Amino acid sequence: MKLTTLRRWFWPQTSFQGKIFMAFGLVTFLSIVSVTGIVYVNMRETIKDNAVTSVSDSIRQADESLNVMLEEIDRLNTVVVTNKSTVIDTILSPNEEPSYEWFQEQKRITEFLSGLTKYKPYISRMAVVGLNGKVFFTGGPWMDRSVLGTPMLNYMLLNGSRHAYFKPEGTADAITVGREIRYNSETVGIVMVDLDYEFIKKTYGVKPTADSMLYVLDEQNGYVYQSESSPSSYAPPLDTIVEIKRDIAGHDTVVEQKINGRSYIVVSRLSEYTGWSTLALIPLDSLLSESTRIRNLMAEVSIIVFIVILIASHQVSSRSTLNIRRLKSMMMQVKDGNLSFPKTEINSKDEVGELYRVFISMVDELKRLMEGIRTSEKKKREAELTALQAQIRPHFLYNSLNTIKYLAKLNGVPNIEEVSGSLIELMRGLLGNSNEFLTLREELDYVYSYISIVKYKYLEPIEVHTQIEDDALLECGVLKLVLQPLVENAIIHGIGPSGEGGYVLIRVYVEHHDLRIEVTDNGRGMTQEQMDALLGDMGKEDAPSRFSGMGVRNAHERIVRMFGETYGLSLYSEPGLYTKVEIRFPKMQHAEQSEQEVV
Repeated sequence: MKLTTLRRWFWPQTSFQGKIFMAFGLVTFLSIVSVTGIVYVNMRETIKDNAVTSVSDSIRQADESLNVMLEEIDRLNTVVVTNKSTVIDTILSPNEEPSYEWFQEQKRITEFLSGLTKYKPYISRMAVVGLNGKVFFTGGPWMDRSVLGTPMLNYMLLNGSRHAYFKPEGTADAITVGREIRYNSETVGIVMVDLDYEFIKKTYGVKPTADSMLYVLDEQNGYVYQSESSPSSYAPPLDTIVEIKRDIAGHDTVVEQKINGRSYIVVSRLSEYTGWSTLALIPLDSLLSESTRIRNLMAEVSIIVFIVILIASHQVSSRSTLNIRRLKSMMMQVKDGNLSFPKTEINSKDEVGELYRVFISMVDELKRLMEGIRTSEKKKREAELTALQAQIRPHFLYNSLNTIKYLAKLNGVPNIEEVSGSLIELMRGLLGNSNEFLTLREELDYVYSYISIVKYKYLEPIEVHTQIEDDALLECGVLKLVLQPLVENAIIHGIGPSGEGGYVLIRVYVEHHDLRIEVTDNGRGMTQEQMDALLGDMGKEDAPSRFSGMGVRNAHERIVRMFGETYGLSLYSEPGLYTKVEIRFPKMQHAEQSEQEVV
């Protein structure tokens, strides 16, 4: 497998597929670990609870079974100690061994004891020991007067007012239950019953694991029963067991405790009938060994399932991101400038399909815009060439007009020299000065140049007068070439058609902090419809100025666009009498400096 493939799988920053794969894998891993951990912990607790319940029930049943046998033995002892004719009289009889009378007494008491123990398989021996040395018994092992003075007999004499339980040291085959025999308030003997130890082994055969241990301790902390330990187990010494018994003294107690570095579950029970304590030690590692095997099996299964899910998630993520990768490939081609790339159809109805269709429409629109830009650039280059040519033409025209002016001066033709000079100044303002604003003085100079040219057209002189409220207003800024078209319109359309001389008045003043310029002529005037058409009809071109290329309406529109609706041109006229055009500017104290003129 290639390194790039591994990186794409396990490094989520590289691709969307990697992110999906890692997210799916992480969620799956956490889910498997969580489920496995919860199942394993619950299984361990269940095993522990079941083991404790089983051991507790077994100990309780064993204790109850032993109590039943001991109660039966106690009843038998009661029968013995209350039998005067057979037991007490025989013990107190003066007959000595070996006499016939003694033999008859022994036979009678032996038959009596045998009758009591008959059908009692858990009783291995029943004996009557007189303090005078007479010993009678049935069952085994053999017993004689050597029992007198032993610790067992002494224990029975001290504790046998009701019943006493004794397990002789070094003896592993019986537990002796004894009771004293009294006559006339004196102890004359002891009746003892040996409980077969095999029945105790069967009763306490509780081993949830092979190395579990069970101990039964009497009230003197001596062993009544100890389970046989397996070869691999370690049996704690008696002192440790006694200490554990003392630490957890009580009825039906369950604790977890470490003994010599090994953890155990300790289950204890105190018998109310005998006073014996039963302790069951269950090693945790042995008890949970099966759960450990199951845990390992679950881990193996989880790893296999996780690998299968990873493979499946890779396939799913690969299929889910296939269209995204296709779309990315097309986008990369567009990024490299290839708008005619081969299109891979994505027909899905999801968000990726929608994104593909939007992308294709964007590419088509981009191609259309690029085509428009190419066309625009072509036209721009053509316009730049035209502008370059237009820059050349004024130079040529200026030089030609200067030549005409020079020839007119040489030939003594002052009118031609004047017209040529005025035309040069006028064209210099129109073509050579690219500034949007001029001073009012410069604008009036263009008007004077125009009048110097146009006056030779008419036979009658046309008088043009100016009234300036304050000479300082001549330095106010105005839009370039808004006054000349008005004077031109007054002469050509107002005065000119009459064929007679006329009068044009240019008045400049300030009103409400605004600059006002009035152009009044005494021509033929206009009707209201003509005035509306001149300023209001935006679809029509009015008669253009032959020099400036701008009409009256264009001048009005320029002022409105520059300063707002409150400024512009206003027309006042009476047919056959006059026409007055009023220009309203905001008063600007300093006009912008004109750019360098073309020479």
